[in-house]
Amino acid sequence: MTRTSSTVLLILLCVFGAASAASSAPKADLLLAGVAKIDITPRKPVKMSGYAGRTGLSRDVHDPLSARVVAFSSNGKRLVLVSTDFIGYYSGTADNFREVLSRQFDLEPSELFLTGIHTHAGPAPTLDEEEGYPNNVEYTRELKAKVVEIVQKALSKMEPVQVGTAAGSSPVGSNRRELVFDEAGNSTIRLGRNTYGVTDREVLVMNVTRTDGRIVATLFDYAIHATCLGSKNYTISGDVLGLAEQYVEKILGPDVIAPAFAGASGNINPWYKGLRGFDTTEGWIPEPVLLGTMLGTEVVHVARDIGTSETSGEIATAHATLELPGKRKGELSIADDCPPTRLNITVARVGETCFVGFGGEVLTEIGKSIKAASPYKHTFVITHCNGEAGYLAPEHLYVQGGYEIKSSPFAPQAANMVVKKAVAMLHKL
Repeated sequence: MTRTSSTVLLILLCVFGAASAASSAPKADLLLAGVAKIDITPRKPVKMSGYAGRTGLSRDVHDPLSARVVAFSSNGKRLVLVSTDFIGYYSGTADNFREVLSRQFDLEPSELFLTGIHTHAGPAPTLDEEEGYPNNVEYTRELKAKVVEIVQKALSKMEPVQVGTAAGSSPVGSNRRELVFDEAGNSTIRLGRNTYGVTDREVLVMNVTRTDGRIVATLFDYAIHATCLGSKNYTISGDVLGLAEQYVEKILGPDVIAPAFAGASGNINPWYKGLRGFDTTEGWIPEPVLLGTMLGTEVVHVARDIGTSETSGEIATAHATLELPGKRKGELSIADDCPPTRLNITVARVGETCFVGFGGEVLTEIGKSIKAASPYKHTFVITHCNGEAGYLAPEHLYVQGGYEIKSSPFAPQAANMVVKKAVAMLHKL
């Protein structure tokens, strides 16, 4: 063999060897995911959440409550999304649960979105043995064990996935800040139906698909209070968002989980709200079922139309706790000596889809502003996430007043500060 031939052969061997090594090595940004679901329906009568005047215990169950987890991993970075069919992690449970999960699974604060769908037909969480109703304390302890269990399950069965995101639209939600006048011509804002008010009809849907094409999770985000059922209801239910989850899972199949996330819905109610219960009149479709089915149908339509998915996805996350100008709850006036109010903001990105989580009830104008300024095409704005700060309203609504303003712990200028911070965090992902 000539020297030239030997040199060519050596080069070819090096090239093919490098190519072989590259093909056998895992991609640095290969996206992995694991999913899990568990039943969290109360086994005993419990005090229910969402309405201060409702003091009795739950009497029966219309539909089951669940907790769902979708966990992502890529290049050593993780993101754990927990959707829970109850009011949210209130009464100090957010910090307690987050501490346990972060410690047990070595999660950074920014890698965990611990959320509730905010149904007002579910149990009130509490770990307070002195003040809490015993059945609720027991329920919350069991819930913590179950959430730990499904996070462990999701993280332990990671597999390569593709993700794809698209948006639909639904009219199920309605602005609830209704302007009314008394006989003297004085105006006030009440909780009603404002057909001309701002709403966010966008239904964001993300499919998580195995490499063989099978969907394992369909996540969706919609701005609505789960309050079809009112303060006279004593039946356990996931309400509009929980029923939508169940519908999507029924249609897409038993191997698919469909975690819902409550968007910026502080001033958005279902079209039908405050009902005493499920109307069982023959031929009548109960309103929570009707609206849940409508929303779920749109989720399914969008999910089925999601085509080519991202096969890889870099994960980036960030977390911040803001000290914002405060206001005393129950008052409309702003006091100079009012202490600041803390708000948790958690942001994450999977590929080109991002998530913004707020530890409070954010009004829909704020969510729309963040979506409009986001550097990404699809932005999941998620409320009742990693905290329970209360209502956050845009500054211009403080002139009108109303329930959300009076009960807010934030001063008028807080919302603009939050929007700027959230958008800045998204740009840095």
